[in-house]
Amino acid sequence: MLQSYTAKYTRCRGGYMGQLVEWPEVVTEGADLDECRAMLRDALNEMLLAYRDLGKEIPPGNALLEQLSVELDRVGETA
Repeated sequence: MLQSYTAKYTRCRGGYMGQLVEWPEVVTEGADLDECRAMLRDALNEMLLAYRDLGKEIPPGNALLEQLSVELDRVGETA
């Protein structure tokens, strides 16, 4: 069965932090985006093995993501 998870990458001092949106406990860092992607995939595989060994339920993936835009200089104004 194929399951998809959504990766979120954030630039940080050491390079990039990667985290799965549907499974926030799966998080890692890499010096660059490619390294972070590889490390996040490895972290996901390790977490899947650990959850299976412990008999824990694996979080579902396939989240629907939507970006919300906001004008920061207008926050707090009445409509």
